[in-house]
Amino acid sequence: MQPEVTREAIQQKALELGFHKVGIAAVPPLSAEPMPSAEAETQQALQRWLKQGYEADMSWMHNPKRQDIRQVMPEVRSLICLALNYYTPHQRPDGPQYAKISRYGWGRDYHRILHKKLKALAQWLEAQAVQVRYYADTGPVQDKFWAQQAGIGWMAKNGNVITREYGSWVFLGEVLTSLALPSDRPHTAHCGTCTRCLDACPTAAIRSPGVVDANRCIAYHTIENRAERLPKAIAQKLSGWVAGCDICQDVCPWNQRFAQPTDIADFQPYPANIGPTLSELAILSDTDWHQRFPASALRRIKPAMLRRNARAAALANQPKSS
Repeated sequence: MQPEVTREAIQQKALELGFHKVGIAAVPPLSAEPMPSAEAETQQALQRWLKQGYEADMSWMHNPKRQDIRQVMPEVRSLICLALNYYTPHQRPDGPQYAKISRYGWGRDYHRILHKKLKALAQWLEAQAVQVRYYADTGPVQDKFWAQQAGIGWMAKNGNVITREYGSWVFLGEVLTSLALPSDRPHTAHCGTCTRCLDACPTAAIRSPGVVDANRCIAYHTIENRAERLPKAIAQKLSGWVAGCDICQDVCPWNQRFAQPTDIADFQPYPANIGPTLSELAILSDTDWHQRFPASALRRIKPAMLRRNARAAALANQPKSS
């Protein structure tokens, strides 16, 4: 007979595996009862977001499974939500000649690091006859909503999850399980009246608290936009960003006050990622791209896209003729 798998044992195992935060979110079974209000409200918010076209070309956001976690795994009764702190205290050099890369892509690909830890936790559960599935930004799971439900942090006005301990410098993952576990208390929001992220966004991509329009987002365009040229309204306001954008995180008081250096060595930056120049990236060859970004999340940004981004940022930095 298998021993009972308790929430305490799960939390202990997750911490042993190196996760920095762990929480549990209960999932009511499919029934004729109405969906819990928080989940229903999140579904409605997603529908409004999609109706407004804020997903841009991210067609995967329309996957109906994203509307109901039970469609992802019918047996799911709880989610084990997990977070990894990835912050390193390195600072980008000043100067218009430098390209800016988002912190999430400075070191080793976070998918690989999360998946290794998630797989270990999933296998530990499977060994105790628990059905599981795990995801790290790789499936139709509203990870930010469930992270808040599990007490990991709260959905901030810039659309990120903020934790009290690490700010928003965290990667999220989850293990869906067939276990009916007691739920943690959903995290309350603590942005208050602060609007620094909304005010700082150069393209006004944060349309209202918690609502981000990808069509206006520098991170979307530098990572996901496959077009030969960036929209003029975006290209003119890149401010050096060529791979993602951290503006709304950099200005956040929670990040400024509570960010802690990570203890995960793989998140330490590759030296060339902190302060490359726009000129070198604008002519980076495909071969150099392969060598420069090994096992990196930045490999999603193909060589031609990176060259495009760097050239657009360099052009935007040139003095305007009178």
